Amino acid sequence: MTRFSPRTAPLRRAGGLAATALLLAAGPLTVAAAAPARAADPVFTLGGPAETALHPYAEGGGAPKRSTAGITVTNPADEGYEGEFTLTFDLTGVAGVADVAFDPGPGVECETKGTRSAVCTGDTLAPGLSTVTGLLLGAAKGSEQGAAGTIRVTGEARSATSTPLAAPFTPFTTRVTVGGPDLVMRKLPFDHEPTPGQKQQAPITFANRGSRDADGVVLTLRYSRGLDIPQRYSNCAYTTDETWTTARCSVDGAFEAGATYTLAAPLTLEATTRAYRDLFVYGIQEAGTVPREASAARSERGSGTVLRAVPLTKAVAARGVDLEPGDNEQEAEFRTANTADFMAYGDEASGAAGATVTARLGFHNDGPAWIGRIRSGGSVAAVDFTVPQGATVTSAPKGCRGVTAEGAYREDRKTPAPRYLCPAPTAVRDGGGLDLSFGLRIDKALIGAAGRVTVRGPGLQEAGLPFDPKPGNNTARVVLNGQSGGGPSPSPAPPAEGGPGAGSGRTPSAAPGTSGTGAPGTTGRGGSLASTGSPAAMTASVTAIAALTTGLALFAAARRRRKA
Repeated sequence: MTRFSPRTAPLRRAGGLAATALLLAAGPLTVAAAAPARAADPVFTLGGPAETALHPYAEGGGAPKRSTAGITVTNPADEGYEGEFTLTFDLTGVAGVADVAFDPGPGVECETKGTRSAVCTGDTLAPGLSTVTGLLLGAAKGSEQGAAGTIRVTGEARSATSTPLAAPFTPFTTRVTVGGPDLVMRKLPFDHEPTPGQKQQAPITFANRGSRDADGVVLTLRYSRGLDIPQRYSNCAYTTDETWTTARCSVDGAFEAGATYTLAAPLTLEATTRAYRDLFVYGIQEAGTVPREASAARSERGSGTVLRAVPLTKAVAARGVDLEPGDNEQEAEFRTANTADFMAYGDEASGAAGATVTARLGFHNDGPAWIGRIRSGGSVAAVDFTVPQGATVTSAPKGCRGVTAEGAYREDRKTPAPRYLCPAPTAVRDGGGLDLSFGLRIDKALIGAAGRVTVRGPGLQEAGLPFDPKPGNNTARVVLNGQSGGGPSPSPAPPAEGGPGAGSGRTPSAAPGTSGTGAPGTTGRGGSLASTGSPAAMTASVTAIAALTTGLALFAAARRRRKA
């Protein structure tokens, strides 16, 4: 029996995109960690790679080369699970094919029981997707090229009261194969600081360093919105969304072990007029191993020539085998000298005390560049909204965070705040922006009460937008019971001390009356504000005015009759 102790490194976490996909696949299940689960609704989902290729056994007695397969568990709850759990590995399917060792995560211990089974135990599972242990796989002595087998993983858990949970894990099976191709993508020497309109050649080159030929390959080209590849090949399927264009090109043929290949004609990569911070990802995989994506149903075939790959060097005996999927892909980051004009907009409305109106505000990207933080995944900007005096927020957009009037953290998240910070998405395309809608109750009908709208850096300590050459239009106003809209000011007034924009180099909008239509209840930039509350109060006001008018008329008529 061999025991494997946990590592001291932090628990390995899978990427955000993979975790989101697995959570969506798991469905809307919500189960308390300590509560018994229904047999039809498992709490946790086991996972890992569908198949792992192994380096052939080194007959010369050299150090064995191992491949790693991470075994993951998805906890769909918002909170971590506290309780004992056990994972059991059935290794009978890989007897004579692979030798298995374990690399457990923190708080997990694993031990093998001969060559047929192993057990890993722990007492905590974080929310989302986490890797519980790595399988260290090496080809068994005497195994042959193409030998294959499976490893099956099952699990059980106990609650804090030591009560077994019903069917808490979905089982998982991974396939192990000895030998295979190893496609390696060569990194290209790009100019990483291009100018808008600049074109560069991309002679995609890859090698097969594996132990057998690849039967066809799929070249994947993925480039963000500021980049373009003008060629559209007939054997490529193209998919485009708000941020990325993805081309998957199927290239037929036998790609021999030990040989290097390049495209018959190099690609052209162009930094467009909207380029700013962009990524180009290019990878190679054997045909039949690329998972089908949901977006593939919306892809379009190119109408150009066929993309082909030709040998650059001939095949040689495969030495120094490197079956590592991590070298199938390369990535290039580009920083283009460009700008984007983020323009704030506000709104206006009129209403009696007690009425509730809807304020539409936000910003628009007037280009020319698109702006994205696609590597870090962080927000590119934020809308900072200070509520007009005499009004209370009744509804705020999801994701907006209430802060104090000075912009400090606010512990109370239930009661309305005097100021809100609303993050923009990870990417804002040219022509796009962020549109927000706030419900405002008019507590006190003040003439010309104005709130500030500022588009700024994503944090309160990041006031500036380094890509924006026109900071003068980064502010606007939301005006209640004024004479005009909430557009930017041609004649700014200094910001109030401690208010939004103070000390940030921003200028607020002019006083009401300098822009918009001039009609109460209409908008400068953001559209009209509809009154959505206190209909009884408004009706009562109209009725009172009508009654007063009728009474004055009757009084005047009676007075004329007395005189007659």
